[in-house]
Amino acid sequence: MEQRRLGRSGLKVSRLALGTMTWGRDTDIHEARDQLEAFAEVGGTLVDTAASYGDGQSERVLGELLEAVVPRAEIVVATKAGMSRTSGRRVIDVSRGALLDQLDASLDRLDTDYVDLWQVQTWSDDVPPDETMAALDYAVTSGRARYVGMSNYGGWQTGWSTAHQAASPGRSPLVSTQVEYSLVQRGIEREVLPAAMGLGLGVLAWSPLGRGVLTGKYRTGTPADSRAASPHLAGFVEVYLDPRSRQVVEAVSTAAEGLGVQPLEVALAWVRDRPGVTAPVVGARTAAQLRGVLAAEDLTLPAEIRTALDEISVPPLGYPERLW
Repeated sequence: MEQRRLGRSGLKVSRLALGTMTWGRDTDIHEARDQLEAFAEVGGTLVDTAASYGDGQSERVLGELLEAVVPRAEIVVATKAGMSRTSGRRVIDVSRGALLDQLDASLDRLDTDYVDLWQVQTWSDDVPPDETMAALDYAVTSGRARYVGMSNYGGWQTGWSTAHQAASPGRSPLVSTQVEYSLVQRGIEREVLPAAMGLGLGVLAWSPLGRGVLTGKYRTGTPADSRAASPHLAGFVEVYLDPRSRQVVEAVSTAAEGLGVQPLEVALAWVRDRPGVTAPVVGARTAAQLRGVLAAEDLTLPAEIRTALDEISVPPLGYPERLW
């Protein structure tokens, strides 16, 4: 698998990242082991998790598999902090104390001394942004994290945070931003993607398959074993079961049929090769599903198909971004 630099940093990662959001909940350790083995066999290196995934279960499963399946030094471990769940309610806390406590807990679950990339999972107006950035600095200077980044930040938040770190002597530079990006969700093209490219941030695209919708599995209904049939993920998927998204899915399916590949390969190749994107983050419930995803590594979309997909999925633009 091709390796790319994460933004302007010296960190090299595979151009496809393995997402582990379902590990420890919908994906047991045996399936997770098979996924990690299949990913490593094709040269995949970047594995993404978060303290909030399954209340830490995703990190715990990954921690049990590191070294046992693949040497720790051969895997780029990325995790996130700032979000958790208490009594079923989402809690956001990006204060210095909360972030560093979460990082220490993540290291314990991952059974490692450091993470390669540590990301703040979301912005919060409840904490001075300089305090959040200071926590990232301390994570790097204390050896707990090699690189730091952000996730789900808006355009101005991305710009402020990156510029603040760059302007302050001794600060740890931000190297990446992880945001949702797919043919059914191109909102980052308004401000976040231009900001990231201008500031030299690597973009990690989560849900590049439109939360599973771009696989085409929902064209005729909701499969019993799909995310949309899962009580805790149904709302996550249903947002893209709308008429506009269905139109995009049909275009992807038509392109896939013409190329003799699966729709997910078309959708994934489109995101992977977008300007500014370092790696899409793809999760799978089973190893068999992951192997289907990995087949996209050999696909490069013809220019005419890419143009057609660009046109049918173009996001609505308003003032001032339409002037750019």
